Amino acid sequence: MARHTIGWVGMGRMGFPMAERLVKAGYDVRIWNRTRSKAEPLAEAGATLVDSPRDLADVDVLCTMVSTGADVEQVYFGENGVMSGDASPRIMLDWSSISTEQSADLREKVNGRGSKFLCSPVSGNGKCVKSGKLSAVVSGPEDVFKEVEDVIQTVAANGVAYVGEGELARFCKIAHNVFLGVVTQNLAEITVLAEKAGVPRKAFLDFINNSVMGSIFTRYKTNALVNLDWTTTFTPELLRKDLDLGLAAGRKLDVTMPVTATTREQLQAHFGMAQLKDDPEGYLAKDFAAILETVAQHSGLDLVSEETPYPTGLEVQEAAE
Repeated sequence: MARHTIGWVGMGRMGFPMAERLVKAGYDVRIWNRTRSKAEPLAEAGATLVDSPRDLADVDVLCTMVSTGADVEQVYFGENGVMSGDASPRIMLDWSSISTEQSADLREKVNGRGSKFLCSPVSGNGKCVKSGKLSAVVSGPEDVFKEVEDVIQTVAANGVAYVGEGELARFCKIAHNVFLGVVTQNLAEITVLAEKAGVPRKAFLDFINNSVMGSIFTRYKTNALVNLDWTTTFTPELLRKDLDLGLAAGRKLDVTMPVTATTREQLQAHFGMAQLKDDPEGYLAKDFAAILETVAQHSGLDLVSEETPYPTGLEVQEAAE
């Protein structure tokens, strides 16, 4: 059976390695990115670079991995958008993290053009993608999911969960990122607590990682927390957006979320602390794990890098790829 032709829009920290997995797997991948230079290395690896989203209208599956629902809307229906002409891809597969309302609106418009819409938000960062540790949650028509399941599994090699029709995957992703925020905030708090008591961060986090409370996430964030390495995987602004989405969903569905609300306000303190830096915007562009510094400042602790590299748990798979 012939493989689908894939169109891909979004060459950011996540989008590039995700599309790269499809290229390496032998799919015919055609790519567009607003900043063309970010897409050029993937073209050199075998993808086809096009001049506008409209040039992707004849692919079988159009994939988007962008920052906001407004970005997806622009890619689909904006000037020179994928659907700005008469042709349309058969299947629109959106990997982005957007609201349920935006997703439902997009689904209605896509269906109105005779195409099918799947949402497939993911769990993991760029290194997880490369090491085969990315997972995805999918919703939309089940027959359409089954048709492109191989595409999704190629990208999200750690696991794919189909959860039903409509926007249910968006709710799962919102809940996931709420959990991410709460876990990260509490991990920062208990790490500072242990250090103030005299325990080195590496020793404490090594204990956590090897305990029943350890996870893929706590392990791959340990190097950042130990060595104060805020290389960006996910920004505080994006986390704040997702916490707000979670709280909005809670209000809509009458779910009490006091821990989420507290985490959201503590994250806001990080934005306030950033204003004390020489370059507030640059600081807030760094990784969200830097909230460790805000917790430490509030606790009267001066952090110093322990200069001790810690394995993320992703290195072996990356080397073997």
